[in-house]
Amino acid sequence: MRDKIYCLISLTVAIAVYGCCPSLQAPIPDVAKVETQAPASPPPSDAAKPSGPPIAKFENVVDEHWGVQVDDPYRYMENMEDPYVQDWFKQQAAYAEKRLSKLLGRDELLTRIKELDKNKQYRIFNIRRDPKGTLFYKKLNAGENISKLYWVDAKTKEERLLLDPEALKKEGDQHYSMGAYAPAPDLKHVVYGLAQGGSEETTYHVIEVKTSKVLDVSIDRIETAYNSPQWSEDSQGFFYARRQKLSQDAPATDIYKKTKVYYHRLGTPADSDQLIAEMGLSDKVVISDVDFPSLTLPAKSPFAILKIKHGDSNPLTLYTAPKRTLLNKNIPWVKICDATHQVDEFTVFGNQIYLRTSLDAPKYKVVKTNLHKPDFQQAKIVIPEGDHVINSIAAAKTALYVGIMDAGIEKIIKRPYNKPGTEVLALPDGASGLVVSVNQKIENPFVYTNFWTKGSKIYEYQAKKGTFRDTELLPKGKFDNVPGFASKEVKVKSHDGVLVPLSIVYPEKVKLDGKNPALVIGYGSYGLSINVRFSAIRLAWLERGGILAYAHVRGGGENGKQWHLDGQKSNKHNTWKDFIACIEYLIAEGYTSKGRVAGQGGSAGGILIGRTITERPDLLRAAIINVGALDTIRAETTTNGVPNIMEFGTVKNEQEFKGLLEMSAYHNVKDGVSYPAVLLTHGINDPRVNPWMSGKMAARLQAANAGDRPIIFRVDYEAGHGIGSRRDQMLEQLADEWTFLLRQFD
Repeated sequence: MRDKIYCLISLTVAIAVYGCCPSLQAPIPDVAKVETQAPASPPPSDAAKPSGPPIAKFENVVDEHWGVQVDDPYRYMENMEDPYVQDWFKQQAAYAEKRLSKLLGRDELLTRIKELDKNKQYRIFNIRRDPKGTLFYKKLNAGENISKLYWVDAKTKEERLLLDPEALKKEGDQHYSMGAYAPAPDLKHVVYGLAQGGSEETTYHVIEVKTSKVLDVSIDRIETAYNSPQWSEDSQGFFYARRQKLSQDAPATDIYKKTKVYYHRLGTPADSDQLIAEMGLSDKVVISDVDFPSLTLPAKSPFAILKIKHGDSNPLTLYTAPKRTLLNKNIPWVKICDATHQVDEFTVFGNQIYLRTSLDAPKYKVVKTNLHKPDFQQAKIVIPEGDHVINSIAAAKTALYVGIMDAGIEKIIKRPYNKPGTEVLALPDGASGLVVSVNQKIENPFVYTNFWTKGSKIYEYQAKKGTFRDTELLPKGKFDNVPGFASKEVKVKSHDGVLVPLSIVYPEKVKLDGKNPALVIGYGSYGLSINVRFSAIRLAWLERGGILAYAHVRGGGENGKQWHLDGQKSNKHNTWKDFIACIEYLIAEGYTSKGRVAGQGGSAGGILIGRTITERPDLLRAAIINVGALDTIRAETTTNGVPNIMEFGTVKNEQEFKGLLEMSAYHNVKDGVSYPAVLLTHGINDPRVNPWMSGKMAARLQAANAGDRPIIFRVDYEAGHGIGSRRDQMLEQLADEWTFLLRQFD
């Protein structure tokens, strides 16, 4: 299993830490469109709000789905090349900058945030280890904007800078950021991905480790969401997944279709790379046009694994073949499992593949089968389903390490290969923790510990001794253990009686008098969880008497597979109703009050926060919507669509259309309602959620709002979905967000 990537950013800043919809969509047929010149309820004129944001023109379009007419007064914004749309976005950006930069206390808050952000001298993540002791990792020094790639020689123990993306920027360019990387087995070369301006439009390059010489390798159109480069065992080349090349007039919905797997041999042109897997290449392998195939080459195993990700759906289809056959004309692929077997994750040790599956096990179990002759039906149970959710699996040299979770709190189970029985690791200080660097050739995994209110560390678990050694890869921070703050885990009864976990972080001396500013954060999609994480930046909110609460709503994975399904498609209403219940709990218990509580959600969490403010506009004083999925009726027409049908549904199915209409915040805005103050943020280079979704929602709220609370649309022209943004961009945005909220509580 490849090392997990952890971004050490406050969850409050997390525009897309959990990543929404990394895929695409298809055109919607059989829809009657009626263009109308005059809407039923036009917005007020520009003159009506002289000091407010620019009011967008009304050009209503009516679609009919299953006998239901659906208004869309800002459909024209979907054409982001339209000069009017571009000008309106720029005016919104200018208005937002003017309003936010002048907020009382904003500069002081930003200064404090920057001070707290320098908590640690540096942060290290994405660690890769060689059995002899050579290390590769990304490192972000205090005060730097973009992480850099370093390596530490096993013999000299000297840290050396290998790649600095900031040094690549030329005058007038948007910044570069580095995505996935992989050192070759012989440690002579590293393949790495670069993208500009947070666009995630990634190109692979290769650098020579000893000399830092960049080779003449440039492979664009890399599929980044479910793929990382995999070196051949002889270190002569690497396997990768690449999107198809399209004509200039190809529809946006084709961009992520027909992904292919290739092999690139060093010293040869990329155009001649050998095709390994694609739709229709083999009768033995079934790949659809919207699937994401990729290859995994586990260390210490003679077998390769072909992984088929079916859009953004979690269940995988897996095939295996001997590594020595990968460059043959006909690769003898054998199926391990398909989507019906509900396998979400796998790891390999030798000839055995370990599979995490929810089949007949809503909280997951781990089974294994032999890759010489895989048979899922006869797979042996290694870790049975238990009281806790099985969250991850990773193979080390002598044992399997299994992550378990209870409402976001993570623990680790050790399961030796050569004897039965399991052991729950006693993590230092009773921390929540997870394995962050593991290798089938290395006995001791690296473990990352987490608290809500105390700094994290990276330990080496010494398997023979059963002890933990601080690697000192994360230095002690100035604000790692500031006294006076605490956390609490509670369960809140939702609208249907279901108990929803809620994590509350607060000042120890908090008075439950309803006067505390509170920010409630949620997500609730794809089975992803909000887990325990520390960020010193949170102190800037907490030391102002603030409460931070994380709602583990349905649609996430905190309570297992069924928890995810209960917030999916037609069940999506549970996501925002759980969120509403958590807010009401905080108010009822005196943590806060309606006049001092705000909510936040990003990406697919835009559904959660968007529907909270449209269903209960009285409940929140303010809301933050980051890169939100806000128009789910039209999502299917975008680049990032068809794979998301499995999560949210399609308008081509009557029942799913009803669910989409119910979850679409844009379509649930009502004229003449006093809405909370809302700050929408979006990066113009976003490849996952189209910026026009935030644009349409901002326009609709600005026109419909009967109250005097501001609706502000903050546009960043050098950002995307949040992935690959500069550090200063994120800190500036956070200062804008928190100051915006605090001023609404005045």
